[in-house]
Amino acid sequence: MPYQPIFELTHNHTLELLALYRKQWWSTSRTLEQTQLCIENSTLCVGIVNEEQQLIGFARVLSDKVFKALIFDVIVDSDYQGQGISTLNLDCIKTHPSLARVQHFELYCLPDMFDFYRKQGFSDEVSGVKLMRLTNPILDNK
Repeated sequence: MPYQPIFELTHNHTLELLALYRKQWWSTSRTLEQTQLCIENSTLCVGIVNEEQQLIGFARVLSDKVFKALIFDVIVDSDYQGQGISTLNLDCIKTHPSLARVQHFELYCLPDMFDFYRKQGFSDEVSGVKLMRLTNPILDNK
């Protein structure tokens, strides 16, 4: 298989992740420092590399390792989309030994991704639960 999962990112991988973030509408303004902190403070990070060890896919998880695991930042380099990279990444997350006792894996996404995530076993039937957000007022003023 030409694509392999990795569970620790090198400095070069972190720079490649930052480049991937900056190509997405939801993460264009992320800095290197924010990206490094994001990686360090996540429960699990899964990168997907090609044969040249270039980072082509990524996702991260925050979890209590019992009840919930929230998946963030599922991202694939545009040159590699449609080749099963996200599926490989999600499979690595769902089967990772550190998350073996988790009852629910959750994520949020735009409606155009619903079909993809349904094929991965996710459901949007969450008993009327709705996402709520509070923006940190200290950071919002900067």
